[in-house]
Amino acid sequence: MSSPPSSPLTTDRIVIVGAGLAALYAALELAPRPVLMISPEPLGLGASSAWAQGGVAAAMAKTDSAAAHAQDTEAAGAGTVDPEVAAMVTRMARDHILDLTALGAPFDRDPQGHYVMSREAAHSAARVVRVKGDQAGHQIMETLIQTVRATPSIQIIENTEALRLQTEGDTVTGLWIRRADRPSAPVQISCPGVLLAGGGSGGLFAHTTNPPRIRGQVIGLAARAGAMIADAEFVQFHPTAVDCGEDPAPLATEALRGEGAILINAQGHRFMQDLHPQAELAPRDVVARGIFAETQAGRRPMLDTRTALGAEVLSRFPALAETCARAGIDPVKDPIPVAVAAHYHMGGIQTDLQGRASLERLWVSGEAASTGLHGANRLASNGLLEALVYARRAAADIAASIAPPPAADTVPLLHPAFPPATGEAGMDLAALQCLRQTMTAHVGMRRDAAGLTTALRILAQLEVDQAEDEAFLNMCATATLVATSALQRRESRGGHFRSDYPNADPAFARRSRITLDAAHAIRDQVLSTS
Repeated sequence: MSSPPSSPLTTDRIVIVGAGLAALYAALELAPRPVLMISPEPLGLGASSAWAQGGVAAAMAKTDSAAAHAQDTEAAGAGTVDPEVAAMVTRMARDHILDLTALGAPFDRDPQGHYVMSREAAHSAARVVRVKGDQAGHQIMETLIQTVRATPSIQIIENTEALRLQTEGDTVTGLWIRRADRPSAPVQISCPGVLLAGGGSGGLFAHTTNPPRIRGQVIGLAARAGAMIADAEFVQFHPTAVDCGEDPAPLATEALRGEGAILINAQGHRFMQDLHPQAELAPRDVVARGIFAETQAGRRPMLDTRTALGAEVLSRFPALAETCARAGIDPVKDPIPVAVAAHYHMGGIQTDLQGRASLERLWVSGEAASTGLHGANRLASNGLLEALVYARRAAADIAASIAPPPAADTVPLLHPAFPPATGEAGMDLAALQCLRQTMTAHVGMRRDAAGLTTALRILAQLEVDQAEDEAFLNMCATATLVATSALQRRESRGGHFRSDYPNADPAFARRSRITLDAAHAIRDQVLSTS
């Protein structure tokens, strides 16, 4: 850090880092226990949850079952899903949909009052509960935000980001925060426990569907404190980001393909029929590689909704309609150009069934966590479900593990005074661009040993060049964990594809686990011999 920290503050509030679905839900679950939410932007802006279009996967139909949902989850995860986790999460899905409904989430219903379900890739049934076609994340978030703002036990500090965890041995005792909207020196907060719910790492890549701030910072700060990281190499690339030059890339929800939209190339050929029996509804990694291959071959891939949806695409999928309008595309008359983009990180901070990390008094929920649910390839719309289930479980474990303050209703609000920063302020944008381009070029859809080694060399130099910027070091930590884990997994499985090891190896049909210290040791050894 370029500025000395101010005097530390102490609070009896549980600190929640993040402001997405998992953070909001956990804060409500902890009520009336006092909590402090740290949000890098005004509440509701910049959270990946709000951008989620498909919905929440849950076996709500009489013809479906949690067991079938778990089976599909394991199949999509390509041999590395934890069966106990899959069974638990899918079993609890229905209760969370009912609870969100009771809070006011406006899920789509038919005239008889039944939930309207969409079928998405690799699901054996239509089991994705949705809102207004492609508005699930936004609408659920709006419902939770209203409830959170009306809950007296929840304090929110907006435009603030977490930089580093404070530890004593293997126990988290607090964290450092700073302003995210203007230069400031960091402030140290001591607290009884921390829940990390600050999103994934898609923004580490140059082509992503994630909000701009979601760049692996939360995973990185936990890793820098010594937390165990699991499945870091497994990054999911969404097959159908709208290819219109925007950063982040707008998403064309998988529900479109569930409604019958097809993928064609510039010659009009429906190429997914050549690659998988389920064609457009094959697992995401298969569809993403198919689209990537068409792009690489110069046969521009496109999503064709014309026959399946016609003019209804405009009313049933308003987010897509708005994207197309901005890009000058008429989806009623023309197919929509698409490309792959980093979308979801299956890996993250290793957590147990209660959401506990390897460090004491540290819990994780949402995309920053690696629970074992997703394996090598997340099943569509299981992301929001996992966030809900683990937010509740983590909140329950926090309540059981940490004694409440003597008088919860008298715990004062925290008002950190952020001193102005000294020295250079703001992140080096050229370094950030180099990081993102490096990840896309060498740690993206297709990987090999030479490219991953190149990435590690560049990341090592960036760490040296940006050593005073802790936020950047958090990003570099996550990027290094992804690249190192990808180098160690000498096979192809799910979202991880190695062109020099193109087949799955049964010896690697297991989760990976690594600390940042171990990743640095591997990196240093590789670079010293290359």
